[in-house]
Amino acid sequence: MNAIIRTDVGKVMHNNQDSYLALSGSYPIYAVADGMGGHQAGNIASKMAVEIIASELSGKTPSEELLVCAFQNVNREIYQRQLSVRSLAGMGTTLTVLWETKESFLLGHVGDSRCYLLRDEKLFQMSTDHSLVAELVQSGVLTPEMAEKYPYRNVITRAVGTDKNIKVDVANFNKDDNDLWLLCSDGLTEYVKPKELLETLLKYPSDEAADRLIKLALDRGGRDNITLLILGAVL
Repeated sequence: MNAIIRTDVGKVMHNNQDSYLALSGSYPIYAVADGMGGHQAGNIASKMAVEIIASELSGKTPSEELLVCAFQNVNREIYQRQLSVRSLAGMGTTLTVLWETKESFLLGHVGDSRCYLLRDEKLFQMSTDHSLVAELVQSGVLTPEMAEKYPYRNVITRAVGTDKNIKVDVANFNKDDNDLWLLCSDGLTEYVKPKELLETLLKYPSDEAADRLIKLALDRGGRDNITLLILGAVL
């Protein structure tokens, strides 16, 4: 699997609180993390997340149990750090991980960063947003159109490192050599709709598509850090 990676601080933020991972080997590991917290805390949280995931999973045979355990260890380390260092109090991060096996991908997910699959010219969101607005849409309180303008749409309901315990979404998906995978932080999806993601990924080579997606997010405001990984056997 090959990877195209882009990250941009955006037009407003002074530092990049996103981190990513693209680790090759017998069982490649890909991840995106979007940190939160004042000053440098968000950057520290997201960096800790991808570093611990790499340490926990590298060289091991993939399994859902190992993936969940790795997330739990990330959560414990970040939680303990933010409790022990006053300036890091309240820090946390989203974390979305794809772990490649010979026949499939394991997905582990917490937060509102996203994992998309492009297959047969259709785009599927494989992760569930752990956010207030997603819950309100799911319960029927908001329509998808209302959700786009909802003032609290960036409030997440689940994060890594903010609580002692964590619930991790885990799923297993079959591989196809014609697939494209997209991991991204909400700095992209806040400004670029799924339809536009699909059109861009279909129309342009992955390297150019990545640049165009970043530019779209920047041109429409770029108020957050933007990170994306495009993964595929052929890019």
